[in-house]
Amino acid sequence: MKSPERLAFESVEQLQRQAASDVADLIRSTLRHRDSFSISLSGGSTPKRMYELLAQESLPWDQVHWFWGDERNVPHDHDDSNYKMVKTAWLDPIDAPESNVHPVPVKVSDPQAAAKAYQYEILEHFGDLPPRWDLVLLGMGDDAHTASLFPQTDAIGVDDQTFVANWVPKLDAYRYTLTYPAINSGASVWFVVAGAGKKQAFAQVTNLEIDVRNYPAQLVRPDRWYLTNDVLAD
Repeated sequence: MKSPERLAFESVEQLQRQAASDVADLIRSTLRHRDSFSISLSGGSTPKRMYELLAQESLPWDQVHWFWGDERNVPHDHDDSNYKMVKTAWLDPIDAPESNVHPVPVKVSDPQAAAKAYQYEILEHFGDLPPRWDLVLLGMGDDAHTASLFPQTDAIGVDDQTFVANWVPKLDAYRYTLTYPAINSGASVWFVVAGAGKKQAFAQVTNLEIDVRNYPAQLVRPDRWYLTNDVLAD
């Protein structure tokens, strides 16, 4: 397996602009020979700006399908909802077709049922599992979590499901997340990581010494990293 490409940027804004441009280019190139494009989305402040920039692009949005790689166990109108963030930043400005938008069917009182329902929706869309996303976008926390695969949580070891509700003790909450086989099934898997606070996590994740229980992002096989220079600084 070839090493992933690393793209480094002086500023977060430069990273966001390049990543958004590359997503748009990938959508265009894919739709030249296919009739649809599927993307699994990341939450967070860095992707939010990317989504705002993508909303300014002129693309055949009726051929794009949006899914979520992780979600908080809160209603869709809650300020912490990843769905609400994407809806505000990207989907509403382009008037995205409702039938193409696939949010996690959050059920605060029964997250396991919601995760099963979303796994079924993913299966219905792709026709087989694991799903073959055209693009999986990921962030990474300063604790080396990605999606909602947090250190020392049960979802790290799940390899026979696509999407689960993951109990995260340090948050005292459930988080919804794709499992690592579903993430790695993407045709393209891109990490977007910004800020000096992620420097140590990046060093640990890219270390040859494997410890996925403590550094879950090691489970991912990305083909590209978008990084600010301070993540790479010695």
